[in-house]
Parts: sequence; structure tokens; C-alpha cells
Amino acid sequence: MIAQLSPIIQKIDTKTSIYNIKVNNLNGDSIQLSAYKDKYILFVNVASKCGFTSQYKDLQKLYTTYQDKLMVIGVPCNQFGNQELDTSNQIQAFCEINYGVTFLMTEKLEVKGPNQHPLYQWLTKKHENGEIESSVQWNFQKYLIHPNGGLVDYYLSSTYPLNNKITQHLQ
Repeated sequence: MIAQLSPIIQKIDTKTSIYNIKVNNLNGDSIQLSAYKDKYILFVNVASKCGFTSQYKDLQKLYTTYQDKLMVIGVPCNQFGNQELDTSNQIQAFCEINYGVTFLMTEKLEVKGPNQHPLYQWLTKKHENGEIESSVQWNFQKYLIHPNGGLVDYYLSSTYPLNNKITQHLQ
């Protein structure tokens, strides 16, 4: 008589790791998000011609102050009022010349809608990030990732980069 093996029931974790998401920098080279394990990551969808564009200055200051425990990653997006420049070279030059940006910048991505990049699917969908459901409302919305890879919280455009809601996690 052949004994039947009882099925082993395993809990399948459908949550994707943020570190496995593929995204490129402005030059088209792959960014290895896993290189920032054990650091906070602040993702910010940015635009060069927005009322909030001056936040680049504080994003750079935040990065410079906390770079031992934080990576800021700017994500150019043209989905809100057509406020981003056309090419990667234009975006990079604008950020460097006007704000001295030295933190990472991704290629231009869609942060909402049917062509939403997997990074923003993870950031905005609770079934992906395991924490919070949100939607990107405007340019300069921020998402803070914990060094363990979990989503800490998101902050609307009106929350400036040096706000205590963000810096309290870095001190």
C-alpha cells in the first residue's frame, strides 16, 4: 500500500522586495537598489518646472546631512502639468546647475496610471509593500523606505524634505 503524503501547506509571501525592482538612472544604467540595504531610501517624484521644484535644494541638504544612513532618489515624472524637461541630459544639467544635485536620479518614469512603473506600483499598492495604499497626487511626493526594506510612510508635496516627519527617522 502506498502511503499518501499530506500536502505541506506553506504561506506564500506575495510581497515583492523593493530591492528586486529594476530601475535605471538618467544615463540608462541599472540602479541596484539592493546596494542601499541598511540605509533609508527617500523616493521623490520630481519635475523641473513645478512650484515645488525649489525642494531640490532641501533634498540635496537632506542627502548631504544624512548620506551615511540615507539615499535620496529623484524620479523625474512628466504626468503632472507637463512640468518635466524632455531629455535626461536636460534634466541632469538643470539639477546640477541650479541645485547642485549629487543624489541619484532615475530615468523619467510614470508614477500613476496604466503604465505605472513597477517601483511606483510597489510604493503605492498595499498588496505590494505590505503597509500602505496611496496614490501619487502631485510632483515632489515622497516615499520613505526603512533600512529593512519596508515602507515607512509617504509624504505629500507640501511636506518639505527637512520636515521633522522625515528627519525624525534619520536622527
